[in-house]
Amino acid sequence: MRALTAAAIGLAAAFALVLALTAAGDPGGTTSPKPLLTTVPAHP
Repeated sequence: MRALTAAAIGLAAAFALVLALTAAGDPGGTTSPKPLLTTVPAHP
């Protein structure tokens, strides 16, 4: 019975955290227009 109670409390806490993050919305801001380099540039 304790395990069931602990699981219910943990699930409720996780749901509350997800709900709080969803309610906060996106952080805003912009992304960089420069592409990420995926390879090492050739040395001259």
